[in-house]
Amino acid sequence: MIKLSLRHFHLIFKQLPFLVIILIVVSCQQKQSENRDHLVFRYNEHANITSLDPAFAKDQRNIWAVHQLFNGLVEMDNELNVIPAIAKSWNVSEDALTYTFTLRDDVQFHKHELFGKDSTRIVTAHDFEYSFGRILDDKLASSGRWIFKSVQNFKAIDKTTFQIQLKQPFPAFLSLLTMKYCSVVPKEIVEHYGNDFRANPIGTGPFQFKIWEENTKLVLRRNPNYFEKDDKGNKLPYLEAVAITFLPDKQSEFLQFVQGNIDFLNSLDPSYQDEILNAAGQLRKKYTTDINLISGPYLNTEYLGIYIGDSSNVSSHHLLRKAMNYSFDRKKMITYLRSGIGTPAIHGFIPKGLPGFDNIEGFTYQPERAKELVKNYIKETGNSNPEVSITTNGQYLNFCEYIQRELEKIDIKASVNVIPASTLRELRSKGELPIFRASWIADYPDAENYLSLFYSKNFTPNGPNYTHFKNAQFDTWYETALRETNALNRAKLYTKMDSLLISEAPLIPLYYDQVVRFTQNNVQGLGINALNLLELKRVRKE
Repeated sequence: MIKLSLRHFHLIFKQLPFLVIILIVVSCQQKQSENRDHLVFRYNEHANITSLDPAFAKDQRNIWAVHQLFNGLVEMDNELNVIPAIAKSWNVSEDALTYTFTLRDDVQFHKHELFGKDSTRIVTAHDFEYSFGRILDDKLASSGRWIFKSVQNFKAIDKTTFQIQLKQPFPAFLSLLTMKYCSVVPKEIVEHYGNDFRANPIGTGPFQFKIWEENTKLVLRRNPNYFEKDDKGNKLPYLEAVAITFLPDKQSEFLQFVQGNIDFLNSLDPSYQDEILNAAGQLRKKYTTDINLISGPYLNTEYLGIYIGDSSNVSSHHLLRKAMNYSFDRKKMITYLRSGIGTPAIHGFIPKGLPGFDNIEGFTYQPERAKELVKNYIKETGNSNPEVSITTNGQYLNFCEYIQRELEKIDIKASVNVIPASTLRELRSKGELPIFRASWIADYPDAENYLSLFYSKNFTPNGPNYTHFKNAQFDTWYETALRETNALNRAKLYTKMDSLLISEAPLIPLYYDQVVRFTQNNVQGLGINALNLLELKRVRKE
């Protein structure tokens, strides 16, 4: 038993007001933190963002962050329509070669002391002339230089008029301009920071740069001078801040999400997919009250590419290419390996979400037909034990092992090699992999983006034709489509090209991907689009 003297009681009561004040302050700080939590949107990236400079917005993690900080002439809405951004209107000449943009006169760059007494300034057409010229600068080595391959020249006519001249008509050009490479940047700030502009970005976007501790956290704050408003005239964005963490482990990220420490999850990893989703691709009952699931088509085709530039590769033979395509059940694969997320690729290479994706009949599960093709191959070549090799990274090993088992059922012996993703990309570009796992995520929403992978002038390493597929008829249709300004006529050409790819089988389509987003149930206004672009300016947290 502890005994207290009168002196001890006196000292306790003497300190009481101070202790009460401390408790009140701590309580208020906690309350204030809780009251402001709904103004901060938190998400995680598995790898470090490499640059906040739009000139290097190549990977999704860079694109998402840059999208919050910068604007271009135009942007894409959730239905993949091109809509105004800094350009309030535009017109295209009758020959489809000249694009003239009229700019808003109220768009300001984020505040910076180099702008002088006002700490900011209005964007002009001359800023776009500088920004586009910067992307083409050999010294910068921007990964977005290819966007301007169809451009003859561009110039500022006056402060609010910007003009672009093309070498030849390119129907998807406006869509190209929505890419983050085409964002406007201020010359004086870029030249002040040089290469360090990557970590000191000044743009016009709904959020502005605050803190970046690489591989740890990135914080963006609300831009009070942002030019866009909602339908009711309220200024955007609604949020006060965006906080990004960099947990590399996807299971740790999932636990943080379940605990409510992050607001948004944009992945479906095998380590937790069965925990959160049932076989039908729906949320399990225990999560339905706390979590929202948003899903829709994603312009991404997952496939196995077959290198046909070397006829000595067994897998390059046309009979085996078709046999492999008929050998496995894509619907079963999606149900059991993807929890129903995605669409079996039983049409062409053009993915779900683009017009005409289901206009043609692709490869379905026909094991007897596959066996017959293998027999014909053996009869034609005399090779009674065909062997193929599939190379993948660890993330897709389960798909390749499934296909490996199915190939053995039709008398094709298959081996699966697992290598790091970076090595896979390198060897694929060099044409050193007979069969390789790959995916093609659209840079812009036009089927030409997909069909360019099979145009003979795009052979790797100078382009994305990893299979080295070459067909004179395909090339003719492709070049005609580039000049065709009528959307319906262009779509017909795309269908012909896609049908020819199925006929020649330089690839094994696996599935058309699906955007899957999980959010806490208090997140409102987070839309979804087939490019999987993260749009936060209209997001609220209740």
